[in-house]
Amino acid sequence: MTRSVPMLDLAHQHRAVETLVAEGFARVMAASSYILGPEVDAFEREFAAFCGVPHVVGVGNGTDAIELALRAAGVGRGDSVVIPANTFVATAEAVVRAGASVVLADCGDDYLLDVDDLRMRLNPRVRAVVAVHLYGQTADVDGIRAVAGPGVVVVEDAAQSQGAKYRGRRSGSLGDVAGTSFYPGKNLGAYGDAGAVSTGSAEIAERVRALRNHGGLHKYEHLEVGTNSRLDSLQAVVLSAKLSLLDGWNAERRRLAHRYTARLEELPGVATPIVRPGNEPVWHQYVVRVPERDRVLAALTEAGIGAGIHYPTPVHLLPAFAPLDNPRGSFPVAEAAADHILSLPIYPGLADSDQDYVIETLATALRPSGVLR
Repeated sequence: MTRSVPMLDLAHQHRAVETLVAEGFARVMAASSYILGPEVDAFEREFAAFCGVPHVVGVGNGTDAIELALRAAGVGRGDSVVIPANTFVATAEAVVRAGASVVLADCGDDYLLDVDDLRMRLNPRVRAVVAVHLYGQTADVDGIRAVAGPGVVVVEDAAQSQGAKYRGRRSGSLGDVAGTSFYPGKNLGAYGDAGAVSTGSAEIAERVRALRNHGGLHKYEHLEVGTNSRLDSLQAVVLSAKLSLLDGWNAERRRLAHRYTARLEELPGVATPIVRPGNEPVWHQYVVRVPERDRVLAALTEAGIGAGIHYPTPVHLLPAFAPLDNPRGSFPVAEAAADHILSLPIYPGLADSDQDYVIETLATALRPSGVLR
């Protein structure tokens, strides 16, 4: 029988919070308050305190969070927004849905937005830069802000970085506004789709509250064309319960990442993640680079290991964004990463013995390639 090590074990998380969740669900059912309401208000306050910002607004999902963050910050038709080529498609989708145009920049060897490349992509139409905190590590927000200048809005895509720190500050508090996702697989995950916008600006927060609710703060008030993107009470219950354990879960991810790095650095041909000074990642994914990635991935899969690729195709090579006219070769670092990166299982509850099995299987899989002899 093949041993099984999943990419993520959400059942472990649920067991840790199931009593709190059941109690919270009972409160919601008794009050029949399913959309927004007191549970959402409570979670918004708790997550704001966690991030270190005065305002958090719960929304329906992470893509909406980025779109509404952009719109609330005044970004729209006629504007351009710079994003990294190495990101999930939702970042680019959110820009388009906000009415702006996507401008891509390459990533560095840490897979995050390259500030030097960003400098070359700026033009008078650029109204915002989205700093994507990928794989649980924050982008160089201070560097981005310095290069972009005071007239450009810095928006954090914090979907993969709940709890990460940059120079002592939490993800979600670094830019002018941030959007995050609570998709179930995130470090802080709901039991369905959910998201939030965090900001230090009362004006931006107030506008997001209106935009998420059909453009108004009160029933039948529609001050502008908004959308329906409201966080529901049941998801808020789950998120509040998990938030109380998030720092501990992130510490466990850091311990596992340290174990991976210590062992994998010994394997020729494996490039372990680069962490810049001042960053304290939360390891949403542990991403390595390996030769013959697709063959190695197939070997891990055959051995029952849930490895994956985040992400196999940069934004400019996706059919949906072919009109940007950035052919292969436009962003070489992002393209090289897409050809070689491999995400290994990492999650709270991953047993050391299972992690050792992943490491040993990876070492075995590399041998036929000629990397290990």
